[in-house]
Amino acid sequence: MLYNINKVREDFPILSRQVYGKPLVYLDNAATTQKPLQVLDAMREEYLNVNANVHRGVHYLSQQATELHEAARETVRQFINAQKTEEVVFTRGTTEAINLVAATFCQSQMQAGDEVLVTDMEHHSNIVPWQLQAAQRGIVVRHLPITDDGRLVCCDDIAAHLTERTKLVSIAHVSNVLGTVNPVRSIIEAAHEKGIPVLVDAAQSAPHMAIDVQQLDCDFLAFSGHKMYGPTGIGVLYGKEEWLDRLPPYQGGGEMIDRVSWEKTTFERLPFKFEAGTPDYVATHGLATAINYLCSVGLDIIEAHETELARYCLEQLRSIEGITIYGSPITGPISFNVGNIHHLDIGTLLDRLGIAVRTGHHCAQPLMTRLGIQGTVRASFALYNTKEEIDTFVAGLRRVVKMF
Repeated sequence: MLYNINKVREDFPILSRQVYGKPLVYLDNAATTQKPLQVLDAMREEYLNVNANVHRGVHYLSQQATELHEAARETVRQFINAQKTEEVVFTRGTTEAINLVAATFCQSQMQAGDEVLVTDMEHHSNIVPWQLQAAQRGIVVRHLPITDDGRLVCCDDIAAHLTERTKLVSIAHVSNVLGTVNPVRSIIEAAHEKGIPVLVDAAQSAPHMAIDVQQLDCDFLAFSGHKMYGPTGIGVLYGKEEWLDRLPPYQGGGEMIDRVSWEKTTFERLPFKFEAGTPDYVATHGLATAINYLCSVGLDIIEAHETELARYCLEQLRSIEGITIYGSPITGPISFNVGNIHHLDIGTLLDRLGIAVRTGHHCAQPLMTRLGIQGTVRASFALYNTKEEIDTFVAGLRRVVKMF
């Protein structure tokens, strides 16, 4: 199927604007993606015509809003191929989803001395929640090491790192720095052989490749709307029904209750047990619209397009003298440094040329420590990026390097 990139770009008006008099080249998609008109129009339409609180009202607008909100849950279910909509919990994003699991799982399933296993390449959102639980409950956070080229050392022998005290494995599907695609299916199989559940951080994979939670057999999976062309402040926690049933509520308030009395409170059925308060029902509709947009383009087409962009970009970057590329990216982000030039200086000067990249530690300071650096420049791609934009980026980078 022919991919009409020009037609796709028409759906993203921001891509036609200029920055400092230069055409915008947006290569910071791992941080957040731009939003298509379809998503913006859907959310505006709901605010204009269907704005009412969900689940509580008997009036027409509330019923309409509730239908859209629950239709969004079904869209998510289909997108990740969950068995039931009850297994789809709306959160504010990947970070809240992981915090939800960390708080409730450690409270109900772990004791002091029990271990959570993560990796050296995790985002802070898959490190800090576990550290908070370690401080509060005495659990132990262990991390799997990586090779110099950004892969897990233990890929072929993950079972050797699982002990009797390991109660959960929590791992990124794709590294937000290295672009490494972790072998989560084999990790899940090894963990399950020892009865250990697995949480997958899919923030950097859900926008770029098809995900089937039943095929992966993961116990939990988290992702964010804003990284996949949807609105900010909305995300998803998938959990197997058997696990979500075991976990206590994360927050208390309206919506998540069955009955409240001074003597006792009982809680709603799944997934509402974990959705205290008024949900962002307009954002859930926006997320569903973004998912439908992704599916209309085709996840296989998107993955092929972005893989080609990454390959093309890597070929050109490797010809720049003094460049160091970290990891072995395939479709994911490309992180690099050039000689002794500070990554912030490169990013600032590229910005003056209209080129948006990310610089810094990318919320992965333990990984930076492992690599022996303070930070990197990171370029990351989306379905609307082009080879011409990569040419502009590489030419701009060459110009910046010459200045030093």
